[in-house]
Amino acid sequence: MSASTMSPALPPACAIVTPSYRADFERCQLLVESVQTLSQTPLRHYIIVDQRDYSLFKPLASTTTEILIAESVLAPWIYRIPWVRRAWFSLKSPPIRNWMIQQMIKLSFAKTATEPITIFVDSDVVFIRPFSLATVVQAGRVRLFREPDYYNPIFEPFYRSTARLLQVEGCRSGMPRPNYIGNLISWRQSNVMALCDRLEQVSGRPWLETLAWARTMSEYMLYGVFVDQVMGESAGHFHDRNPLCHAYWLPQPMDDAQMSQFFAATPVDTFAVMISAKARIPPSRYIRHLHQFNTPHSAVGTL
Repeated sequence: MSASTMSPALPPACAIVTPSYRADFERCQLLVESVQTLSQTPLRHYIIVDQRDYSLFKPLASTTTEILIAESVLAPWIYRIPWVRRAWFSLKSPPIRNWMIQQMIKLSFAKTATEPITIFVDSDVVFIRPFSLATVVQAGRVRLFREPDYYNPIFEPFYRSTARLLQVEGCRSGMPRPNYIGNLISWRQSNVMALCDRLEQVSGRPWLETLAWARTMSEYMLYGVFVDQVMGESAGHFHDRNPLCHAYWLPQPMDDAQMSQFFAATPVDTFAVMISAKARIPPSRYIRHLHQFNTPHSAVGTL
């Protein structure tokens, strides 16, 4: 989609949400600045970090950017022990791994946010072109990223977990099926609330406790399958298989030539780029490439 083809209809409010942590601070700083520079409509950007990282991220706060503490988003029975870095402890379940906690944070935030629409943007994303809420809204419906016929064996456990948690029909292993995992993922709050109700109906216990016991899951798969298979048209979404973000997912770093090729291949109808933090490429190595999009990034000199 391009901005010129999008409906001018806008939702009443929207939140951009970015869970982050200390190792991604410079990437998150660049993202925050790009949101402030390139957003064409009012929105609020929430950065969610652990209590121990709050002082580092606090300087990023502004009239449009709010730093939240992860512990305040989660239930009080989920907590950190200072010397344990790979998991959180729980009074109602076994210890919860960090990557599961991030997914629970996203659902918890979206369920209780003051904004009816949440867009999740990881901290290794940076916006490169002007964007507005119309980027994800058409005629009152909110964009749902979905690749209809997709297969990746890595996703098999996510489909199985989703089918079990929601009590919906799963697809046979090894078969193509819709994929909902990507960047710039938008949700409706009313659907998140309905999803949590479904989790409680199936499990017979509070939704957050249900997820705390899950061995694995994908929050994006859980939401996407729920709105498609359970809610249907009432979910208020439209499907879009075209990514809004040009992404590099591999854990291997790029050399200078590869990086130049990556940025040169950025489609004209994307609004952001993502170089996975797992590639361990310092932002200082690719900041210069952002200038080719003729968008200012005032934080360049600080990284």
